[in-house]
Amino acid sequence: MSTPETARPNASVSWTTRTGAVAKPGPSALPATGNLKFGRIDAALEDVEQAIDRAREGVLSRQHPEGFWNGELEADSMLEADYIFLHTLLGTGDEGKMRRALTEIFRFRNEDGSWSLYPGGPGNISLTVKCYFAAKLMGMKADNPLLAQTREWILAHGGVTACNTFTKIYLCSLGQYEYNSVPAIPPEIVLFPSWFWFNIYEISSWSRAILVPLSIAYAKKPFKKIPQEQAISELFVGGRENADLKLQWDKTKVLGWRNFFILCDRLVHWLERVHIRPLRSMALKKAQKWMLERLEMSDGLGAIYPAILNSIIALRCLGYSLDDPQVIRAIDEFEKLGIDCPKGSPDYPEPTFRMLPCMSPVWDTAQAVYALGEAGLERNDPRLLKAADWMLSKEVRHKGDWAVKARKAAPGGWYFEFNNEFYPDVDDTAQVLLAMNKVDNPRERYQYDVCQRAIEWMFSMQCRNGGWGSFDKDNTKMIFQHIPFADHNAMLDPPTVDITGRILEALATYGYTRKDRRVEKAIKFIYSEQEADGSWFGRWGVNYLYGTFLVLRGLEAIGVWNHEPQIQQAAEWIRMVQNADGGWGESCGSYDDPTTRGVGVSTPSQTAWAILGLLAAGDTRSDSVAKGVKWLLARQLVDAAGRGFWDESLGEGKTRQAIYTGTGFPRVFYLAYTLYRDYFPLLALTNYKRAMEKAE
Repeated sequence: MSTPETARPNASVSWTTRTGAVAKPGPSALPATGNLKFGRIDAALEDVEQAIDRAREGVLSRQHPEGFWNGELEADSMLEADYIFLHTLLGTGDEGKMRRALTEIFRFRNEDGSWSLYPGGPGNISLTVKCYFAAKLMGMKADNPLLAQTREWILAHGGVTACNTFTKIYLCSLGQYEYNSVPAIPPEIVLFPSWFWFNIYEISSWSRAILVPLSIAYAKKPFKKIPQEQAISELFVGGRENADLKLQWDKTKVLGWRNFFILCDRLVHWLERVHIRPLRSMALKKAQKWMLERLEMSDGLGAIYPAILNSIIALRCLGYSLDDPQVIRAIDEFEKLGIDCPKGSPDYPEPTFRMLPCMSPVWDTAQAVYALGEAGLERNDPRLLKAADWMLSKEVRHKGDWAVKARKAAPGGWYFEFNNEFYPDVDDTAQVLLAMNKVDNPRERYQYDVCQRAIEWMFSMQCRNGGWGSFDKDNTKMIFQHIPFADHNAMLDPPTVDITGRILEALATYGYTRKDRRVEKAIKFIYSEQEADGSWFGRWGVNYLYGTFLVLRGLEAIGVWNHEPQIQQAAEWIRMVQNADGGWGESCGSYDDPTTRGVGVSTPSQTAWAILGLLAAGDTRSDSVAKGVKWLLARQLVDAAGRGFWDESLGEGKTRQAIYTGTGFPRVFYLAYTLYRDYFPLLALTNYKRAMEKAE
């Protein structure tokens, strides 16, 4: 949806959807801003019911004919910059797409010349260098005023040497950095056995999928010479020839882990210079085998953008030709993540090409089915049955990386994307279980068996402290955060309260109670993670609003008394951070500065989370809940067919940017789930309606 942020629903304006349909505010819409005096709306359930009906039809309208939902994931301009980089390195690609990708990049350039990880955020040095380099690779000159301003910003923020490891290695392959100056990623890391304290299964699944192919590239050191006018030597403070490229020692902790790993890094570089690499051949063979195995039953390695990109480079480094079936398939999966708009779109009239970080059909389908079921759609509705059968077809039946630490567990559960058999996750699994409970499937016994397998698998993934991570069990060795190439800030997959809260809700749905010691252990973990102000950190959504609402939902479902002090303190925190307009919002900046938790422009998804959290805490009567519901009602947009949607963006036209409420890697990578803005408000309004009816 593309809605002017300042538009008033009672003004004579039109809203345009992504499909070009005209949308207008619903009949119950109230002014978005101004001198609106919020009153109680407990008796106005008519308006809520109408909004629910419209929202339900809106969500249903987005269902794919095959039964699934798959909203676009929006992310920062790194994706388009790396797209240009990869095709420049390979000597492939569609010139038109690459130019349209550059147009997309410049859509999100900040006024100071930088690029940000999320709309409204500060400039990021690694991202800005990548975007600058992409522009030069596409023929922009260094004296271009836009690039001149960007160059000044980059130099003022440390230049190329301040970039992260992944950026530097990509620059090395095009001759813009030195391989002997980047943190070493030796392929020998794959040789350490799983019982050894240092092995690839002690790092997160996504880091594993990214680093194994990158280690192959590091060992082979690909190089392509580019024209001098495309070089970026001007981005080194003091000039490239004078730049200090060495890793800097931590002078505050001389005997700390960072210095230990820097010492190891320098030893590895020295061994490479004197050609002492006795295990290199064996390591490359094992890394290749590991990668090729995980290319099967998957939409590319890990089914995520950076791993797929690195796998393509690794395959070429290993001697695979561009017409080899493995390379062709990997490139095809990479290109499937692209959305080409050669004629522009209603949102942005200029031709653009953008990339997705991955696809989210299992996640979106599970969320949509659950929300629709809660909203009263019949349990045997053909559309729900079709979605349930599609999800059942995506059940994991093979052991993946998770089995290294859960050896005795049988496979089960679900992944996030269309196909990613090696990497199911417990968060998707819990949400699918919640969705399946809303459907009466004619294949009742089969669905029951699948769900029971998923529950058993989910229990097998519970960590020692009682919580759950996403893809792995007990992935908590903080020592790995100090490895020099770990500067992408996502080396680990520790247990988190947001996932644990969702799992408690799912378990309660299937009859589990606090009498189960595993459940009680999870509750204790959640309590141990509560912040002093009552909130909980959100790992996979932005941020404390996300974590807090999921914890409260889980605790309520599993039978924790809502008058417990932890619950009421959390509810009071939610009420305290409500915005003056009645909604809630939180910026990705709260990951960098926790003192800003709960602070941000109001959004439909985060307002829905707050309402759901308060309702779970037993708050059905406060003005906070009433104002939040009014905020959602006032901002529902209705298209010509009477279907309801919400907009979650800032600006309009060329300046429109989605607000990011999803988290990839905290402080590094954020997402806009474009369907969050619709199915979460639907869920919130439905829960509110039910609570009001019970209170009558």
